[in-house]
Amino acid sequence: MFSRKTELSAGIFMILGIVALIYLSMSLGNLSLFNSGYYSATAQFDSVTGLRKGASIEIAGVEVGKVGDIVLDDDMALVYMQILKEITLSSDTIASIRTKGIIGEKYIKLTPGGDEELIEDGGIIIDTESSISIEELIGKYIFEQ
Repeated sequence: MFSRKTELSAGIFMILGIVALIYLSMSLGNLSLFNSGYYSATAQFDSVTGLRKGASIEIAGVEVGKVGDIVLDDDMALVYMQILKEITLSSDTIASIRTKGIIGEKYIKLTPGGDEELIEDGGIIIDTESSISIEELIGKYIFEQ
């Protein structure tokens, strides 16, 4: 039979293993249990073609947040963003959906403005530029000639 010491050490080993698996899966999936390091902002776009939940948000090529969720709101796409708390955005910030490379993944590029009024937690970015669809551009070019 097993001794109590062996059973206790096996139980502790199993608990540590489960904790390690949870940590690994969350870090690989870019998930966090507590969004304490972020504040939220929303932006409304005509089209978010190719943008996915979890996509990066960048200022000058530096990642400053991630897309929290994308929902449909009155025929417009409403994007919920999680921005690092140390990043301050002025109320005239522009949010654009861009592509990394020629056919890379989509991300949101933020272009800060010069206004002194800041976007607070839960605030709205008013100026937006929607995603450009390559299929629509090709279709326009083909059917215009």
